[in-house]
Amino acid sequence: MKRVFISLKFTHRLHISFLLCCLLLLSCDHKEPIRLGFIASISGPAADFGISARDAVQLAVTQCNGQGGIRGRQIKLIIKDDRQNAETAEQAVKELIKEGVVAIVGPMSSKIAMAIVPYLNDSKMMAMGGAVSTQRLSGLDDYFFRVCITSREHAFRSAHYQIDSGDMRRIAVVYDGGNPLFCEGWLEDFKRPFIAGGGEILTVVDFKTEEKRPFSEIVNGLLTAGPDGILVIANSMDSALFCQQIRKSNPSVKITLSNWSATQRLIELGGKAVEGATLPSVFDWESPNPSYQTFRNLYVERYKQEPGFPGFYAYNAARVVLTALKSQKRGQNVKSTVLSIGEFEGLQGKIVFDEYGDVKRSNASIRIIRDQKFVAVE
Repeated sequence: MKRVFISLKFTHRLHISFLLCCLLLLSCDHKEPIRLGFIASISGPAADFGISARDAVQLAVTQCNGQGGIRGRQIKLIIKDDRQNAETAEQAVKELIKEGVVAIVGPMSSKIAMAIVPYLNDSKMMAMGGAVSTQRLSGLDDYFFRVCITSREHAFRSAHYQIDSGDMRRIAVVYDGGNPLFCEGWLEDFKRPFIAGGGEILTVVDFKTEEKRPFSEIVNGLLTAGPDGILVIANSMDSALFCQQIRKSNPSVKITLSNWSATQRLIELGGKAVEGATLPSVFDWESPNPSYQTFRNLYVERYKQEPGFPGFYAYNAARVVLTALKSQKRGQNVKSTVLSIGEFEGLQGKIVFDEYGDVKRSNASIRIIRDQKFVAVE
């Protein structure tokens, strides 16, 4: 009888232990996810930027979750469309903060970054920007970091190339007046070395999409000045349309573009009209780096298109944040974690941050569009 009692007691303990294990397993499986914010323009004229970036970040999050997440917790990506509108972006950031995100990946434009930085600083919420290149956010002890170099470095490289090659000495300029933060800054940074090197800017025209001024009319005005080249500072869609109008009016005039336009959409929309156009870029479309090739193949397989530089920068930004979250110590915020690590593995080399969250790397090169590809000139 005593043996039966001991056996029943032992069995009862086993049942309790089994139930406790089940409860522990269930609690592990149902840990609250870590919320990660994302913001970019995924509608409107700049949608190609935002969509490529969003898809790349989703890929990074999927990979992280497939590897067990962050200390057993899955990452939940919360996506917001800023619509390239400052007020919309401000509201989106407030919503992300209210929803409890630990950090934000994005935005992808200088205009939006400038609009949201005050809200990031007030809430001590770190955002890791993708292709945000305004010089005005450099050297600031704030909560905005980025994984790309500034527009100044792209503009300098473009100006020196035009002077050194001798292709364009007398130029006309058209830029998107709806994005003055990027375009006017880019133009000023181009002007200084270009004019100092003996170049001449004959005329400068800005346009705004809402004004619906015919591009053919703008181009005719640019060509009237008699330039040997035209500089277009605009997004990929508008740059492609300007190239088409320029080629219709003058097939021989040289064309150079800003790094803002360097997406696959430029080639798809511009066709033969963009052939021969030059532009500066850090991103290498054909990089042999194994990390980049793996990312590119996965991206193309999943989304049936090239990631381009928006996807490249956004993926790098997401990976930096996810790496920081894995290394984060108790009581340490994401910003201080990124700064303490300092150096991260990127898709095409090291990403090294200075004390202000700006990248130290600077190696923009000139690309020319040949046979529907961005080919390195030097």
